Amino acid sequence: MEISLVLIVVVLCSSAATLVTCSSAGFHMELTHVDGKGSYTTAERVQRAMASSRQRLASFADVSMPVHWNTSQYIAEYLIGNPPQRAEAIVDTGSDLIWTQCSTCSLKGSCVKQGLPYYNASNSDSFHPVACNDTLCLANLEHSCARGGSCAFGAFYGAGVARGSIGTEVFAFQNSTARLTFGCVDSLMITPGSLHGASGLIGLVRGPLSLISQVGAKKFSYCHTPYLRSNATAGASSHLFAGASASLSGGSPVMSMSFVQVPKKYPFYYVPLMGISVGHTRLSIPPTVFALKQNGSGGVIIDSGNPTTALAHGAYWPLSKELRRQLNGSLVSPPENSGMDLCVAVAHEKTVPSMVFHFSGGADMVLPPENYWVPLDNSTSCMVMHTSNGMSVIGNFQLQNMHLLYDLAKDELSFQTADCSSL
Repeated sequence: MEISLVLIVVVLCSSAATLVTCSSAGFHMELTHVDGKGSYTTAERVQRAMASSRQRLASFADVSMPVHWNTSQYIAEYLIGNPPQRAEAIVDTGSDLIWTQCSTCSLKGSCVKQGLPYYNASNSDSFHPVACNDTLCLANLEHSCARGGSCAFGAFYGAGVARGSIGTEVFAFQNSTARLTFGCVDSLMITPGSLHGASGLIGLVRGPLSLISQVGAKKFSYCHTPYLRSNATAGASSHLFAGASASLSGGSPVMSMSFVQVPKKYPFYYVPLMGISVGHTRLSIPPTVFALKQNGSGGVIIDSGNPTTALAHGAYWPLSKELRRQLNGSLVSPPENSGMDLCVAVAHEKTVPSMVFHFSGGADMVLPPENYWVPLDNSTSCMVMHTSNGMSVIGNFQLQNMHLLYDLAKDELSFQTADCSSL
């Protein structure tokens, strides 16, 4: 099975986005899966996704950082500078700053290998450094003054540390452009393989330096086509819309909830998860398991940059126990070194029940078996979720064929089931 080439369509024509040149087509970015260039089996891809999710969770230990390490699935290609230079970025609803590796890091020997040449600011007529007393510099929580008064930043991740300077530059997404504040990274010391060959990152959270905030978009929506696709359907596209074009379509019922109110230093999209059902059984999970603590730990976020869902111990173990009860006669031992917890024989996949995430206000998100269970090979199918020490994260494997609308003006998340390939 092949991970599809997916297309992200971003329409950012907001009245607040004075530096954005919009056409009727808006922004268009083609994305490829991070494993798309490798010859991985389904089992290897699932294992890589689970490993990426666990690594990413380590980066959420200190939620006060402006950017948290990302091992997302989708890489977007764009142009930066004048004359334009090609770059690739991981697109993520769990991160803030836009950044790319710069050629100065190669001079220091502190780059991470990427598939394209490093961005060279000295070759661009449109690059402008940001002064350390500029509000754009102060918006980054970890900033300082470099020699000459320019803005320097540092971002600390579970996988390592990135350092560089803050500047502004012209970004081109196919037929639309925007002048954006970004990080020009000249030192990236991280766990090998974390960047998956991309040049950098494009953040979509509510922080002041994210793409959404910089262009003034008040809402955005996205819909992911199935994670694992056959060659016959590999041409189907995923989409993200931002601005006036972001909306849900007709058809299936729309569920809505208000985001959890959190301090501004926590820019993530926290959601009010109240409980979980497996089949017709509501799990016994205390509400405190999903609560955001005063010290910033805990809580539940929607994170498109996290490949799979991770649940706090107090939710995962009741879930595992109930699935073991319901699937008792169908369970088989996980494949050796797979890292999986629960598996059934492929022939018994139909015995796997649906799962429901219950949010406040009566918003129920139904996950069919294929949204949390996957065949690793011809004989074994396993649950694609894992446990977390504190924060719970709803990842994009569980959100396949789910159309989500983030309305930042209303501070509300809406969703509906959809055929994402038909949008």
